[in-house]
Amino acid sequence: MTHGFGYGDTGVEMAGRFVRRVRACVRRLGGDAGMTTSEYAVGTIAAVAFAAILYKVVTSDAVGGALQAVVERALDVPF
Repeated sequence: MTHGFGYGDTGVEMAGRFVRRVRACVRRLGGDAGMTTSEYAVGTIAAVAFAAILYKVVTSDAVGGALQAVVERALDVPF
C-alpha cells in the first residue's frame, strides 16, 4: 500500500483515505452540536467521491464478470 494518491492505490484505498481525512477535518472543527453548512458540503463531496469510486469499481470488467457469473450460476440451479 502506498501513501497518498499514487498509482499503486486501489479505489477502495483511495476512498478510505479520503473519508478518513474528511472525518479528521470535521473532528478538528468539533465543539458544535450540529453540522454547519460547510461541514455538510464537505460531507456531500466525500459521499459523491465515494460513490464515483464505487461506480468505477462496480462497472469494471472484473466485477462485471463476477456478477454475471453469479447470476448465471443462480439461473442454472435446478428447482
